[in-house]
Amino acid sequence: MTRSTIVVLCGGRSAERLVSLVSARCVVANLDRRRFRVRLVHIGADNSWAEIAPGRLLAEAPEKLHRGGACLARLRQGSKRVDPWKLLTSLGARDCVFPVLHGPLGEDGTMQGLLELAGAAYVGCGVLGSAAGMDKEATKRVAQSAGLPQVPWAVARSAREAAAAARRLGFPVFIKPARMGSSVGVVKVKGPSGVSAAMQIALRYDDKALVEKGIPAREIETAVLGDPWAPRGGRFELKASLCAEIAPNSEFYDYHAKYLDPNGARFLVPAPIPKKTAARVREVALAAFRALDLYGLSRMDFFLHKITGAVYFNEPNTLPGFTPASMYPRLWRESGLPTKKLVETLIALALRRAAARRRISTRH
Repeated sequence: MTRSTIVVLCGGRSAERLVSLVSARCVVANLDRRRFRVRLVHIGADNSWAEIAPGRLLAEAPEKLHRGGACLARLRQGSKRVDPWKLLTSLGARDCVFPVLHGPLGEDGTMQGLLELAGAAYVGCGVLGSAAGMDKEATKRVAQSAGLPQVPWAVARSAREAAAAARRLGFPVFIKPARMGSSVGVVKVKGPSGVSAAMQIALRYDDKALVEKGIPAREIETAVLGDPWAPRGGRFELKASLCAEIAPNSEFYDYHAKYLDPNGARFLVPAPIPKKTAARVREVALAAFRALDLYGLSRMDFFLHKITGAVYFNEPNTLPGFTPASMYPRLWRESGLPTKKLVETLIALALRRAAARRRISTRH
């Protein structure tokens, strides 16, 4: 049987490019070589594309990949430069791109636009869903129009705007880059004196920031998988996994706790919450997935008010981590779907969408 080619893209130019390497390592490890021919392509910070032997990535320990430096140099040493357009347009109808790219220029619709232009099947959300899911302001506005519950928020492009928003919302607030993931640049601000420094950090990564009301909340997540318009009961029916709670050992679940500190948080799977609350989380997750025009996969993050028990939609992660500690694959494992099967399902979803798009007429 002829194997399908799976092009795994990793690296990129965002502040999350090292996390991408660890995620790609997990994806590559879970691709069945009897069914798939794997081509691993690293996108450098200089925007160069280089094909790397998958075995090289598998040979590196995840903690070393996080540090980059010499490890990254080893990965790319002697690698073959590839032309992105030639690579993507050479793929056949049974081939697929698996973009394991986190952050701007990877999961914000820009890469998805390139893949659409090339006519390549690819895992994950399309251009609109990726852009809306990456931009926290767009996410909030779409969720607001869909009537989904959210904590109070505002957008700021300067320390002055952020200070005014924080006074209006009431301290504490969280200030974060509007288009960044993995908690990069997120600061909890407890009073007026901290606003300026927090904005300096947020504006290192974006030209606008989200100012969000801080509430006494538990962090709850669920994983969504499927085609939002597939028939119920079918293989590709949109589903949400069981819920998990992230209990950070610091004030909130920041980048250090997520990726660098093995004791940065406790993961409670399933989340110790009432069945009715878990059902509400999954209900809102599916509604948000559809409202944001997402496809294939997303981790959906929520706040659960510690006092009132109210559920608030926070944000999606349209290309969630696939590291050994990442919640998206873990939630599906705990829900009965092994990571190898999850990866195969994501590829099947990508091919399903590509086939449907090929049936759309381009004639007037």
